[in-house]
Amino acid sequence: MKFDSILTEINGFGKFQIRLALIQIFSRMSLPCHFLLNNFMGAVPSHHCNITALAEGSVFGNLTQEQKLSVGVPSEQDGTLSSCQMFSKPQYQHLSGLNRSEDAVTVLCRNGWAYDNSTFKSTLATEWDLVCSKKGMNKATVTFFFLGVMCGAPLFGFLSDRYGRRPLLLVSYISSLMFAVLSAFSPSYMMFVIMRFLTGMSLSGISIISIALNVEWCGIAHRTFSGIIISLDWTLGNMLLVGIAYNVNHWRMLIVAVTAPLILSIVTWRWLPESARWLLANGKTDAAHGYLVQCAQMNNRMKYMATITQTELLKMAEGENEDKKYTFLDLFKTPNIRKISICSGIVWYGVALTYYGISLNITGFGLNPYLTQVIFASIEMPMKIGVYFFLEKVGRRSGEMGALLLTGLCLFINIFVAKEKWIIRTVVAVIGKSMSEASFTIIFLYTTELFPTVIRQNGLGYTSFVARLGVSISPLVVLLEDVWHLLPAIIYCAVAVGSGLVAWLLPETLNTRLPESIEDIEKPRGQSTRNKDFQKKSNLLIMTDTQPV
Repeated sequence: MKFDSILTEINGFGKFQIRLALIQIFSRMSLPCHFLLNNFMGAVPSHHCNITALAEGSVFGNLTQEQKLSVGVPSEQDGTLSSCQMFSKPQYQHLSGLNRSEDAVTVLCRNGWAYDNSTFKSTLATEWDLVCSKKGMNKATVTFFFLGVMCGAPLFGFLSDRYGRRPLLLVSYISSLMFAVLSAFSPSYMMFVIMRFLTGMSLSGISIISIALNVEWCGIAHRTFSGIIISLDWTLGNMLLVGIAYNVNHWRMLIVAVTAPLILSIVTWRWLPESARWLLANGKTDAAHGYLVQCAQMNNRMKYMATITQTELLKMAEGENEDKKYTFLDLFKTPNIRKISICSGIVWYGVALTYYGISLNITGFGLNPYLTQVIFASIEMPMKIGVYFFLEKVGRRSGEMGALLLTGLCLFINIFVAKEKWIIRTVVAVIGKSMSEASFTIIFLYTTELFPTVIRQNGLGYTSFVARLGVSISPLVVLLEDVWHLLPAIIYCAVAVGSGLVAWLLPETLNTRLPESIEDIEKPRGQSTRNKDFQKKSNLLIMTDTQPV
C-alpha cells in the first residue's frame, strides 16, 4: 500500500487540507510584498540639486522658486531640469529670456538634492541620496535581497529534510519578521543591505517549505487544483502590496506593514501539521499515524483509519525508501540529461531575468506606479487559468517558446514607442507581462516532466538556483541605460528571444510517460497509453508553485 492510497481514502483535499492552505495564506501573501517591495521602497522621485548655496545678497533670495530653478539648474535637451548638475553661479540672464549658457559652468550637486514628495514621502533614494552617481546602490539593494533568496533556498531545503517542515517553517516566520523589522530601522545603508540579504534568505524558507507541505498532504487527484489555489496567494499578495504602499508612503513603515502578516502566521503555526510523508520517511510512525488520524477525523473518514496500524505504516516507509541516492552531478553525467539540464537552465535564467526586468520597472511605462502594479497583478489570475487549458491542446515546448518570443516581441515594440504615448506603452507592457507570467507558469510544469523521478528534486533545485541568479542580475541591467538608454530593453528582449529559441531544443512532454529513471531519458520516449484522466494527474502532479520567487 502506498501513502497516496491512504490519502485518497481519507480524502486528499478535504477540510484538513483547506485549513492547511488557509493557515499559510498570510505568510505566502507576504512573499510578493517583499519580492516586489523595491518598486515602492526604492522608488526615485523627481529631483534636482539643492541650490540654496547659490544665495547671494538679496537678489537670489527675492526670486520665486521657479525663477531660482531657472537661474540655478541647467535644463536637459527635453526641457526638464537636470537631476545631477547645477550652475556654479546664478545665471540671471535667464530671467530676461536669454538662455545662452555657453560660458556658464556646471558642477555636480554640492549640497544634496531636493525631491518631489508628492507621491512618495520617503524612499531609500531620499533617505541616503541614492541618485546620480549613487543610483547603483539603490539597485544593489534588490540584488542583495535576491542573493539572500538564492542562498536560503538550498539551506532551508536541506534543513527541512533533516529536521522537518513544521519547525523550519516557524524558524522562517520568526527570522523573516525579525530581519525585516531590523531592516526597517537600520540607521545606515550597509546595515540595511545586510538585513535585506538575511530577510531574503529567511523568506525563501517560507516559499519552498510551504509548497512542499501542501503537496505532501494532498492526494494525486487534487494536486492540480490545490496548486492553483496556492499560487493565487501570490496574486493576492500583489494586490495587498499596492494597497499598503498607496496608504503608507514612508519606506520604513512600509516594510513593517508588509511584514505584519507574519505575526498572524506565527500565532496560527500551532495548528499547522507536520508532513506525514516526512515523518514516515524518517521512521516516526507514531507521529505520522497521529496526524493521519487527525486528518481522517476532520474529513469524516475515520472508518478507513481503523485498518491502518503503525506497523503497516513502518513497512510502507521502508518499502518507499530503498532507492539509490542521486546527487546534483547526475544532471550532467549522461548526454540527453546533460542537454536537458543545460537548456532548461538557460530557459529558467531567461524567464526569471525578463519577468523581474518587467515587474521591477513599473515606472518605465509612463503611468502611475500604483496603477501599473494593479494592472500587472490583475492579469496574473486569468493567465494562470488560461495556461492550464492551453497546455493540454498545444504542448509544453511550443507554449514555452511562444510565450518567451512574444515577451521579447513586446519588449522590442516598446523600444520604439515614445514615453509620451503611455497608453500604447502600457498596453504592450501588460501583454508582455502576461506572456512573461505564462512562461514562468509553463516552465515549472515543464521542468517536472523533463527530469526523471530519481533526480527531479535535484533538477528543480538546480533550475531554481539559476533562476534566482537571473533575478539578482535583472535590476543591475537597468544601470546600463547610462551607456545607452535603449540598452536595458534590448538586453531583456535579446535574452527573452534567445531563451525562447533554446526552449525549442527541449523534448516535448505532452502525452508522454513521465520518466522514472535516467535510462528513460537516454532512450526514446514512448507515447503514453494511459487514460486521459491519469495523464492529467501525472502531467500536472507538481504544478504547485507557478509564481516566480
